[in-house]
Amino acid sequence: MSILEVNHIEKHFGATKVLNDISFSLEQGQALSIIGSSGSGKTTLLRCLNFLEKPDNGTISVQGNVIFDAADPATQNEKEIRAKRLHFGMVFQNFNLFPQYTVLQNVTLARELLAKERGGESKESIVKAGRELLAQMGLADRADHYPHQLSGGQQQRVAIARALALHPDILCFDEPTSALDPELTGEVLRVIRSLAEQKTTMIIVTHEMAFARDVADQVIFMDGGVIVEQGDPREVIDHPKEERTRQFLARYSEN
Repeated sequence: MSILEVNHIEKHFGATKVLNDISFSLEQGQALSIIGSSGSGKTTLLRCLNFLEKPDNGTISVQGNVIFDAADPATQNEKEIRAKRLHFGMVFQNFNLFPQYTVLQNVTLARELLAKERGGESKESIVKAGRELLAQMGLADRADHYPHQLSGGQQQRVAIARALALHPDILCFDEPTSALDPELTGEVLRVIRSLAEQKTTMIIVTHEMAFARDVADQVIFMDGGVIVEQGDPREVIDHPKEERTRQFLARYSEN
């Protein structure tokens, strides 16, 4: 059974249809890369999965359970949406760390708030888990630093640790290297590659074509709010079947 089923998702902003009949599935332990030009709908799709945007049509299922149905208001109340966001860990382009908190506090804050709301986990265990995540990211010695004391690559690794802290079913990346200088891109991609090797279920919106080809289990190419082509990364990227895919990849190779 697929861990994620997305069926017929649509999203409008005014008269503009940004997503049009988006359907795909993702298996446990797979990495899915989504590629496409700016404005193709990639980020909006991630925001719909994480309920930062409300889809206008379609359904989203996780582990066989429908967690959103545009035709069913019962799946859309705010309390339900807050709980459903926990299925998806989100890593944004621009880190979005809290500048007033230390690195460790940034990683543990959401889990501490959740524990206060639901109970069942001590602060000590949360802090211990946060330190372990920072060690996994190669940042054990930065736990007491503040975000402004870190490089961009280090900040993004903190953001990844923060997203992992709540044990999401699916980890989502929105152009995780686009705000980084070229020399810092590699350190973040190495972390994501390591997570893929550990069979972390991931959706990665990226412009790093070589990375998508080598790391992802499947690739989706989007253009104009629709899925134009999807399949094995080496087939889609090296041997695209659709003309729009070929044109995009040709433009990308020229830049």
